[in-house]
Amino acid sequence: MTLNVAIVGSGPSGFYTADALMKNVEDCRVDIIERLPTPFGLIRGGVAPDHAKTKNVTRAYTKTAERPQFAYFGNVEMGRDVSVAELKTMYDAVVLTIGSPLDRPLGIPGEDKIGVFGAAAFVGWYNAHPDFTELNPDLNTGAVAVIGNGNVAIDIARVLVKTPAEMAATDLAAHAGAAIHASPLTDVYMFGRRGPIEAKFTNVELREMGELEIAAPVIDPGQLPDEVTGEFSDRDLRVRERNLESMKSFVGLDDGTKPKRVHFSFYSNPVEILGGDRVEGLRLERTKVEDGRAVGTGETYDIECGLVLPAVGYRGAPMDDLPVDEWAGVITNDDGHVEDNLYVAGWIKRGPTGTIGTNKHDGDHVAKRIIAEITPSDLPGRDGLAALLAERNVRAVSFDDWKKIDAAEIAAAPEGAPRCKFATIAEMLASLD
Repeated sequence: MTLNVAIVGSGPSGFYTADALMKNVEDCRVDIIERLPTPFGLIRGGVAPDHAKTKNVTRAYTKTAERPQFAYFGNVEMGRDVSVAELKTMYDAVVLTIGSPLDRPLGIPGEDKIGVFGAAAFVGWYNAHPDFTELNPDLNTGAVAVIGNGNVAIDIARVLVKTPAEMAATDLAAHAGAAIHASPLTDVYMFGRRGPIEAKFTNVELREMGELEIAAPVIDPGQLPDEVTGEFSDRDLRVRERNLESMKSFVGLDDGTKPKRVHFSFYSNPVEILGGDRVEGLRLERTKVEDGRAVGTGETYDIECGLVLPAVGYRGAPMDDLPVDEWAGVITNDDGHVEDNLYVAGWIKRGPTGTIGTNKHDGDHVAKRIIAEITPSDLPGRDGLAALLAERNVRAVSFDDWKKIDAAEIAAAPEGAPRCKFATIAEMLASLD
């Protein structure tokens, strides 16, 4: 009998799960169901536009999608077009790989002001994600505060200060490029509650900040230790030592010849967003690190800014009344198993940690569990889903349809750019007509 598996979500963990199943089960059909017409999840909507090499992983996912056992159902929204419960009646196993699409709140006064945008929303806006096309952040400001000391924070800061020439060979959304490059922005502040040793930057992203055309990194040498101390694995120690070396190289680079600055501000915990209806500034408490934790000192200071962009983590969205671990932001599961023939993988299983490649382990693991625990039956699988969607007049987008959208975006690209992304679902579907 054929093993029929439905995977909800077309990001890395979804494609790695599909690949592992098809490689290890001879008679298997795998269907990926995606809310958007376009596949690849955060590779398309979350990776920085100027990091094209990172996006090359989609070539491997495309090979997976071109296997005869595979089908793609894009533009199909769970809850609106089909439910998890209905999928469970049609497939031997269902795997949710829906990621963590929501921003974690800061939990401080003023975060409801106009001009506060979480990283998921802001990154989605400049990556032409249809959910955030209408975000319309007001960039008519001289200063922006980015809260966080990880790669998402540094990506945001870099995109905000790069020139049109530096971004010309990227797929930066046209609406975002127009707003960013017309902005009078001169200063981007990145705030971290702990110190430079605890920062989560990878060194490639960090080094880029010293190579920008018109922006200089600014760092207080007094916040930089002479060396890395503490108990770390050999790998983590090397990462921290390289990061410290890079940050030391930033000292003195701001010689006044570049019109923009990116400030690395450590030992600073945001406590209040200031202003009336709109953001006018940010109040921070100075901290110290004790036993790896940021502890407030009681001393506060303010900066003026017109935009606050928290990049403090993501959390999963509820689905179909499934149990959710609110603190972790994941669907409650036992090592990937939720209930009956329902599984999870990726961020919705373990939280938003790791790299793109980390999801391969998740995909391999859940595939092994399904192979060991599920007995193929005579459920209709793909045929049942296709019939249900047709009955409900849902326009499902196939992988061949995606290739047509892809070709249209590439054809519309400005000179030197890889593509001009469609920013709405309507535009994507219109390209198929």
